[in-house]
Amino acid sequence: MTDATTEAGVPARTYLERPSQPSLRLPPGACDSHVHVFGPTARFPYAPGRPATPLEAPKETLFALHRALGIERCVIVQSIMHGTDNRVVEDAIAAGQGRYLGIALVEADVPDAELQRLAQAGMRGVRFNFMRHIATTAGVEAVLALTPRLAAVGMHLQVHFESELVHELSAPLQRSQVQVVIDHMGRVDATRGPDASDFQALLKLLENPRFHVKVSGIDRVDAHAAPAERYAHGEALARILVERFPERCVWGTDWPHPNHTHIPDDGVLVDALGRIAPDERHLEQLLVHNPQALYRFPT
Repeated sequence: MTDATTEAGVPARTYLERPSQPSLRLPPGACDSHVHVFGPTARFPYAPGRPATPLEAPKETLFALHRALGIERCVIVQSIMHGTDNRVVEDAIAAGQGRYLGIALVEADVPDAELQRLAQAGMRGVRFNFMRHIATTAGVEAVLALTPRLAAVGMHLQVHFESELVHELSAPLQRSQVQVVIDHMGRVDATRGPDASDFQALLKLLENPRFHVKVSGIDRVDAHAAPAERYAHGEALARILVERFPERCVWGTDWPHPNHTHIPDDGVLVDALGRIAPDERHLEQLLVHNPQALYRFPT
């Protein structure tokens, strides 16, 4: 499944209605730091020019998933399916009673007043994509020019890029005036192992204490493995990141898994945490303390 629309033009499901129940018990306050919500489109229409049309995945379905998995807090990332109309995430934040926050999509020339409004609505950062399948109008210099204005409203920069772009983007991103969060382990090809140049460049970039990384996407960076071995390569890289940068990693399911090769089981993704952060201290740091420090959930 590489598109969210079937050949007949009907939206295809990208998430399991009933994921497996994980055996791993998560610590109190555990945070899913990367999800999306889609629709309902009667209230929140999809953006014109979107790359696909996904099945609706509204906040109520997300909340139910988190209750089943034992996840108490969450960061919802605005999707390109809804473009820069962030109301769908704002609505979910408002319904989340302080346990849900967000990351917005904006243009690089977004007015200061809108940034301030988004911050007050519970947005903790803005995301920019540098991916082949996602059209973007903002170059890295325009994004960097925005970062002083992000600093003024207490927001950080989140970046999503093709793995090979880590070499090109590393130097300019270090001029950011705010913390930078890298999505999905830099989208490296986990099957190439930890010595691959893209992963080594990611490790080098993370030596800068301003940078953070999401150890999400083990199902994306190792998506073509045989079912018996699926995600093992991704888990290995995530474990290296957690061990080397324990205070600057966060984790997320990436529900409802848009633009994917298959439909991941969210229960399996939770159980993988037992191998990514194999002791209680690292698990609590990854799921509780780091998200609290980065996203500043109300206490």
